[in-house]
Amino acid sequence: MKKILVPIGVSMLTTLGSVWAYQSYQNHKTGSLQTSGPVQRTPAGLHYASNSGAAIGQPVDFTYAAENTVKSVVHIRTKKEGKTVVARNPFHEFFGFPGGGIQEYKMPDAKGGGSGVIISSDGYILTNNHVVAGADEVQVTFNNRHTQTAKVIGTDPATDLAVLKIDGKDLPAITFGNSDEVKLGQWVLAVGFPLNLDATVTAGIVSAKGRSIGINARQSSRAIESFIQTDAAVNPGNSGGPLVNTQGQLVGINSAIASPTGAYAGYSYAVPSNLARKVADDIIKFGKVKRGYLGASLIDLDKISPEQAKELGIPEEKLKSNGVYIAEVLKGSGAEKAGLKKGDMVTAINGVPTNSTSILMEQVARYHPGDKVQVDFVRGKESHRIHVELKDQQATEELTIAAGGGFKALGASLRPLNKQEINSLGVSKGLIVADAGKGELARAGIKSGFVILSVNDKEVSSAAELKEALADGDGMVHLRGTYEGNRRGQYYYSFPYSGGDAFNLN
Repeated sequence: MKKILVPIGVSMLTTLGSVWAYQSYQNHKTGSLQTSGPVQRTPAGLHYASNSGAAIGQPVDFTYAAENTVKSVVHIRTKKEGKTVVARNPFHEFFGFPGGGIQEYKMPDAKGGGSGVIISSDGYILTNNHVVAGADEVQVTFNNRHTQTAKVIGTDPATDLAVLKIDGKDLPAITFGNSDEVKLGQWVLAVGFPLNLDATVTAGIVSAKGRSIGINARQSSRAIESFIQTDAAVNPGNSGGPLVNTQGQLVGINSAIASPTGAYAGYSYAVPSNLARKVADDIIKFGKVKRGYLGASLIDLDKISPEQAKELGIPEEKLKSNGVYIAEVLKGSGAEKAGLKKGDMVTAINGVPTNSTSILMEQVARYHPGDKVQVDFVRGKESHRIHVELKDQQATEELTIAAGGGFKALGASLRPLNKQEINSLGVSKGLIVADAGKGELARAGIKSGFVILSVNDKEVSSAAELKEALADGDGMVHLRGTYEGNRRGQYYYSFPYSGGDAFNLN
């Protein structure tokens, strides 16, 4: 019996020791893989930090990021006063009612909303331009239900961003992460107030970077898009809210969704935080965005057919090249002065590979007029590196107009469509409104970026054709056209035309 018990005892002790050792190892292993603690913030102003994310192999924990981000997110509600419309009532006019049949009608107020994120402890809030555009009143509600009226400090339709200001101190400002360090497959959280719900957190991964979907072209002829694409659920009301990494650092501002129904269908898009940071900083400092301009017309060669390339005069061997093709260099621009030419392939800006025009434009948009950027490009078979001093975009366009690249008419700056624009729009000719100005076109409601396809039923593509078409209008102008990137069809405008100085050819 004693001989039997000894082996059994030894076996039990060995088993218990093995279990204890395994549990100790697991506890030690789990403890070494916890996510990092809170990010240290600077005392005031905008907060920035490295976007280190979770280390490879770590378990992902969203609780810290979610609990801290909701404190910085606000619900934005807007109101636009309804216009008073004066109209003739035939019934009242026929029966001789007082006022001669003229009646005034008050249109109902338009209400809207979205999300925003506090970016400074003294009350600056970053959101989307389309959330607050045209609003007469903007109210901000915190997660604790406290509500304040906000002032719109400035907007930037090109990137669809806007900055608001509320009174306060020691507010829970979010920390900016580095969107350049965001990786494909990285976990991110979208936080906001979708569908009029309270603060809501959804999770997803980064599914693409540098995406351009054409949506900002609806509100700006100088649209800049290089979105971070995610599959985090975003719905109407999320616009302007933050996209954060698992450390709670801001890596994007949620701006759009791709959907056949208008509701979330799997794809959402955010403005990268590095670009948003520059826009917000400019608006806070200057009241507007001061953006550098390279001064070149660019083409993504992988997005055009061999037939289109042939029509544009692009050699077939170029279609297999990496980079962005320069189709035109504007006179007086930084690109021209630095020596860039038509046919060059830009491969990098400040060492960042430019595999698409959207990435190139985002990199340049981070700088101010007068800043210099390093440009890597290929000419023929040789690689080159130069430094380009960026210019102001409006000033460069004015130089182009003065040099014969465009003209002024109807109180606006116009220019013919180039071949790339003709191909992308699927039209034979047209004029683009480079700057709507304050004349007849602006008063008719036409904005910069509008493409005039016909005037008084005549297609136009030059100053001479426009002048001839205007002469046949019998005192009225009837315009047909569209906006670049617009998928909703064409627009029609009619307005009186007095002639004379309304057409001013430069």
